Amino acid sequence: MASLGFIRILSVLVSLLNPVSYPLSGHGPSNYRPDDKHELEQKAAALFVFGDSLFDIGNNQFLNTSARELSATFWPYGETFFHRPTGRFSDDRIVPDFIRHFAKVPIIPPYLQPGPHNFTDGTNFASADAGILPETNPGTISLLLQLTYFKAVKKVLQRQLGDEETKSLLERAVYFISIGSNDYGSFYANFPNANETIRQEFAASVISKLTVVLQEIYDLGGRNVAFQNAGPIGCLPSTKQAYNTELIDGCVEQIEGLIRLHNTALANALKQLESQKPGFKYSVFEYYDVIVDRMHNPAKYACSISFLTFLAQELEKVSPR
Repeated sequence: MASLGFIRILSVLVSLLNPVSYPLSGHGPSNYRPDDKHELEQKAAALFVFGDSLFDIGNNQFLNTSARELSATFWPYGETFFHRPTGRFSDDRIVPDFIRHFAKVPIIPPYLQPGPHNFTDGTNFASADAGILPETNPGTISLLLQLTYFKAVKKVLQRQLGDEETKSLLERAVYFISIGSNDYGSFYANFPNANETIRQEFAASVISKLTVVLQEIYDLGGRNVAFQNAGPIGCLPSTKQAYNTELIDGCVEQIEGLIRLHNTALANALKQLESQKPGFKYSVFEYYDVIVDRMHNPAKYACSISFLTFLAQELEKVSPR
């Protein structure tokens, strides 16, 4: 499937969901079962979210590790929509929330939040600062651990619905993923002088681990995968400040090169999985291209100056004299 812009992938994801849902308790046993064997087919498709801070709706605040400090639980986070910090790294909702909103499906709590969960609506495993590789920022919920949590959710569903209806739910579900940037940020911090061969080998290892997870999701019943590819983290203000002597065109090009390498390999891996796995379907939101275009062409988006220029001007106002 071709790569898609945000509006297009939003339409694709929403089209896979419908506005009907029903409650089902989460972590513990439940006596609930659909009244009719066709009821499950008529409800909204579940949305299972895997990722890092871009998709984390608050999991990190429930961790019992040092990563708990990496949670957006203070102002101004959450002030616009929720009117309180929720653990989202945004003052409003984030992409998975908007997808559920446009599909008229209830916003769900993070997977680690105590209390009841509606797993027939899906759940969100994303963890700020997490990576595809377990060794990236230990203490976060790595993609492999997120997969482990998904396996636990499947067991809960099997107890509640039975094998046949769980199989149907997982096949209809959408698996929305955004992760990988932290792996490359961590790699560059540790190996800034790595040559091209080592860089390519590292990207191959990241994609290999990601492919294993996707194959496991498929084996567990998943068929519909949507990706938001890695963004231009070499252009983040914090990155630019940390490596301010290595900027090219306003960004840290060595990191940007790694991200582009990853996104190309990701597209190839997904295309290969589609050719090898019957029923496997995917969409990719070209997040990297969208953000870079907004940076370089702010006028296209009704901005008179670029965001980077705005930041520079604001920083100049508050800089000590």
